[in-house]
Amino acid sequence: MKSLMLSLIVLGFAGPSFGVSQAALDQRIQMLTAKFEVMQAKPDKRIPPKLLGQARGIVLLDRTKAGFLFAYEGGSGIAMARDSRAGNWSAPVFVSANQASIGFQAGGKQTFMVVLLMDTNAVQSLASNSFNFGGEASGTAGNTTVGTGDTFSSNPPSVLVYTDASGLFGGAAVKGGNITPDTKADITYYGEYVSPGQILFEHKVKTSIAASHLAQILQNDSKP
Repeated sequence: MKSLMLSLIVLGFAGPSFGVSQAALDQRIQMLTAKFEVMQAKPDKRIPPKLLGQARGIVLLDRTKAGFLFAYEGGSGIAMARDSRAGNWSAPVFVSANQASIGFQAGGKQTFMVVLLMDTNAVQSLASNSFNFGGEASGTAGNTTVGTGDTFSSNPPSVLVYTDASGLFGGAAVKGGNITPDTKADITYYGEYVSPGQILFEHKVKTSIAASHLAQILQNDSKP
């Protein structure tokens, strides 16, 4: 019975874009936008305007981790890049972040995660087949190691991670932070195949209303 439940969990996370519609992807952007606004309203969780204004790229992820002894963590999200000259945000690329963990562990946890990419090299990595933000980040921002509120280093690392979590999950597990493009979702949303690089840096697609709303919030939250 436990094996069957774990299999269903794995299958549920293995293909986040399988059979998804354009309307559902719009709802995903709207949900991520709402979670970002909730996080920004918390003084101990929000991203300082100066850091957000310095970011060259951003990833918004919604991740769920569940299991007993064997756990599976799955999530979906979007990535956007900021034009270095105009300062405008690109249309979003859909991404997924899935991993299995083995070890003594129990519980369940849902985490909204914001990954800030602070330099050109970091944001260019979004166009690759896999981006490991766990290995690139030198610290976790928000209410842990980099700082809280408006307290931050004048020389931030290339990747900063902010989280807003609910639920409990404990134990020793193998961890990772791989983000991969969700090509099926991009094709569904834009009606054609476009590479992550074409979406993020070449502006080959039109920004949707939902994405434009998120971009405006990011711009507003970047102001002191």
